[in-house]
Amino acid sequence: MDNRQAKKLLILTVAIHAAIWACSPLNMLSAAPTPVPVPFATPTRIPPSTPTSFPVPTQTPTPHPCLGETGQVDVVAFDAEALPQFHIYLPTCYDENPTQRYPVLYLIHGQGYTDEQWVRLGAPSAASQLIAEDKIPPFIIVMPHDKASWRMAPDDYFGEALIDELIPYIDANYRTLIKPESRAIGGLSRGAGWAIHYGLTRWDLFGAFGAHSPAIFYNDNSKLDEWIAAIPPASWPQIYIDIGDNDKEHGSTRLFGDLLMENGVPHEWHLYAGVHTEDYWRAHVAEYLLWYGGVLK
Repeated sequence: MDNRQAKKLLILTVAIHAAIWACSPLNMLSAAPTPVPVPFATPTRIPPSTPTSFPVPTQTPTPHPCLGETGQVDVVAFDAEALPQFHIYLPTCYDENPTQRYPVLYLIHGQGYTDEQWVRLGAPSAASQLIAEDKIPPFIIVMPHDKASWRMAPDDYFGEALIDELIPYIDANYRTLIKPESRAIGGLSRGAGWAIHYGLTRWDLFGAFGAHSPAIFYNDNSKLDEWIAAIPPASWPQIYIDIGDNDKEHGSTRLFGDLLMENGVPHEWHLYAGVHTEDYWRAHVAEYLLWYGGVLK
């Protein structure tokens, strides 16, 4: 075989081997696959969801059982000749709060009138309104009837009945705070005379007294100095005095105020326009009650 034939034979052998390798499984496994382009999808923007709001549960307040009510006024018969009956004001919710105890204000009417006078002047209704407005604390108001209103202390047994019988009765039958700072006495005209009389002599019972257009008892005028001097300064009652500038009792009331000042006794003094009439007292009832509410404890 010459060289030309040998060269042809070599080329043919190589071609055969290449064809065999191209068809072999090993070659097919090792061959890299032709990459197929994957299309990219445009992302869809999802808007944020709006949160669903749920109402927050709130506690419904329970209405107060006596909301909207006012205090009550009762007329009570009393077994005392000089004090046959009394009006009593019980503050709002008195019955609904069976464990609560209250200060007491004793209000005495003027000469020629009855225990109904303070009711007619609006004391109970004014008290209910001021209590509802949270301007004064709730307290009891006792309005006794001074039957023998033409006599002077001590000949009038109303005073004895008030101190020895009525006050113990009130404390035993109503939920009161039994201490001087929780008990006050006040009055108008002759009733103010009683307030001064017992405010200065029974400071162990009354921590405050109010004298509204006072008609001071004639028998008491000469004793006022002595009574004031006998009160220990630590036990001086709180005192409120007011009168109209054209009141017939203006002179004696001014002297009483001067006497308190000379003895260093703290007190409030108010001189208003007016005379000795129910119109004057009616105009100042709410002011009186604001003062009593501020001193009663």
